[in-house]
Amino acid sequence: MATRKLPWINLAAVAAAALAITLIVVKNVEGKAPAKLLNVSYDPTRELYRDINAGFTAGYEKASGRAIEVLQSHGGSSRQARLAVSGELKPDVVTLGLPSDVDVLRKHGQIADGWAARLPNQSRPYYSTIVFVVRQGNPQGIHDWPDLVKPGVEVITPDPKSSGNGKLTALAAWGAIVTRGGSEVAARAYLKTLYEHTPFLVPAARAAGTAFAVEKIGDVHLAWENEALREVAEARGQFEIVYPPVSILAEPSVAWVDANVASHGSAEAARAYLEYLFTDEGQEIIARNGYRPFKPQILANHADKLPPLKLFAVTAIARDWDDAQSKFFADNGIIDTVYRPKPR
Repeated sequence: MATRKLPWINLAAVAAAALAITLIVVKNVEGKAPAKLLNVSYDPTRELYRDINAGFTAGYEKASGRAIEVLQSHGGSSRQARLAVSGELKPDVVTLGLPSDVDVLRKHGQIADGWAARLPNQSRPYYSTIVFVVRQGNPQGIHDWPDLVKPGVEVITPDPKSSGNGKLTALAAWGAIVTRGGSEVAARAYLKTLYEHTPFLVPAARAAGTAFAVEKIGDVHLAWENEALREVAEARGQFEIVYPPVSILAEPSVAWVDANVASHGSAEAARAYLEYLFTDEGQEIIARNGYRPFKPQILANHADKLPPLKLFAVTAIARDWDDAQSKFFADNGIIDTVYRPKPR
């Protein structure tokens, strides 16, 4: 019996139908792919945002029915801001160590004017400060800022040109002089001497902590409070925290990046992510990770780990954060007159 052949037009129709079915399947698979956010943050917040991301993604998926994945990028706060401005990183949100680092993106048209007013507490979900980590027994007797420049004391701190930790250390050291009656001439001399006691200036906070805690270099580490708490907990008795009599009120700040969320289609998710930081659940995660939540009651619940401190605001040494950035860290600013880069 002769084989009956399908007309070529029927074969084409079958192929077209198969292709259409394949495209539908692919589209459905793509439609189920999780949404993505990129959080560009400063160096020591890895553990904080690991925990924040777990809490946020679970709640977001339950409320919206849509899976979401939050990617993280960490480095020196000022360097992270520069990478975002250049386009090397394209964050949906930035969670940086200083308000002035976030404002760099506004100055380059990537974040809207008035960004700080878009979230509670001027977009500052928590506070922190700079404290001292010393070796067990505090063999150098370090209790206050002047002790850092005693003969033989070696100080570990990051570079103030790239690191939020480094910037805040410089501002805290300056303020420790002028807020207690010293002149700006004395503060400048003190900063110069402080940098002479540093063997090197690494680009970011975590690298400084590694040099001190793992490589065992230096007598004192000038660290974010949360990093100090982590180092002491992990060292099991090898280190102690020293809270100096005065230090700076650090105000890490957050914002969604308008230019990027518009192109990524992520505006709603980015805003929800940052709003989560200000919820009671987010504030508890913040406190557990050694940061000072802006909600007073939640901070009070963690007073055993986050004791009351005497902290001065940036307005004690400059008009605001933007002025501090210009006065201290711009080209030919105060820092350029008292330090030289010391890469490892």
